[in-house]
Amino acid sequence: MSKFDEKVAMYKKFMDDKDIPCNTELLAAVTKGLGPSIYKKDAEIVSGTDTKELETVKNNFLVKKLGLSSGPELDSAIDGVLERIGKSDRNKYRAVVYYMLTKKFNKESVYGI
Repeated sequence: MSKFDEKVAMYKKFMDDKDIPCNTELLAAVTKGLGPSIYKKDAEIVSGTDTKELETVKNNFLVKKLGLSSGPELDSAIDGVLERIGKSDRNKYRAVVYYMLTKKFNKESVYGI
């Protein structure tokens, strides 16, 4: 199993443990889109308490990647995803957060799914 496949399997297990439904094909596509950042501990995790980090998620992913218009609904969506994962859970994997946001806004087509 490749390192990439190991990461996707780890994220899938994380989602299964939290009873978050998962389309493995979409999860793999989102994970692939993150490139080498998934292999760097700091870049792999989203900090739910760092406002700069949350702005990055909103601007670089939701607006630029998914093509959404910036607004308070994006902040609410990010908060909802972090709440669903668990605010106290230190491991908010970026691939899982991005996957959940992609599903929330029905933007699977961005990944060809």
